[in-house]
Amino acid sequence: MDHIFAKEVMIRDVYTIHPTQRVALARLRMLRHGLGALPVVDEDNRLLGIITLRDIDLAGTEAGSLLVEDLMSTQLKTGFKDTPILTIVETMLKTGIQRIPIVDSKNCLIGLVTQTTVIRTMKKAIEQ
Repeated sequence: MDHIFAKEVMIRDVYTIHPTQRVALARLRMLRHGLGALPVVDEDNRLLGIITLRDIDLAGTEAGSLLVEDLMSTQLKTGFKDTPILTIVETMLKTGIQRIPIVDSKNCLIGLVTQTTVIRTMKKAIEQ
């Protein structure tokens, strides 16, 4: 697994949301696409944070009228396209984080590694 990198595992077409959009829209987007979280990006696709369905649910019934920036987490663990997948897995295990945004040198979002994408990669490796 140490020769597999984030770029080989990451989801490239990532659903995102902007910080000034409503939490209700974030929740709807997550439910429609079967997602547990959305990276929060600015107009230049720079990663600002992440909002999870759990964040929204814990905020209560009035959360829908809030802005995404009011609930998003900004203390993120990120990786680069050449980050070894083993490093990402270790981060996931250590922190309990299920999604690691992959950014470029300008902090622009280029992908997302999730527990599911890691498991799929491991399955393929085992089957070979």
